Amino acid sequence: MLTTIILSIILMISIFIMIWSAVALIQQKKFFTTAPKDIQKVIIERNERFQGARLLGYVIALICMIAFIGAFIYGAYDGIVHHYTLMMFFIRFIIMLYLYKAFDIIFLDWFFTYKITFLSTLFSRNQRL
Repeated sequence: MLTTIILSIILMISIFIMIWSAVALIQQKKFFTTAPKDIQKVIIERNERFQGARLLGYVIALICMIAFIGAFIYGAYDGIVHHYTLMMFFIRFIIMLYLYKAFDIIFLDWFFTYKITFLSTLFSRNQRL
């Protein structure tokens, strides 16, 4: 059970850092193509904050993607080593995904978007939604 919680925390940390690298370092509109059309209109392209910022952002995002996928792979490997049944695997991955989704809803969607307006760095000061 402790392994499942630790793997869930790795999922949460990796998705947070991946979003941070996209917003703070990469800053390209192509990452926000799934956003609603009215939000896409106010997102502006920005120059690099410093030389190599986009490259650093891509490297950080790649490391986070590897960690995200690696958490599931290690969860499967650990289950095989400990002779998990199919139901035990199912419960482990359901717990991991539910904890990740709770983090997504509470922390990323509610806290960042509405409480501290983390994504406001994408919008110019004169434009409002």
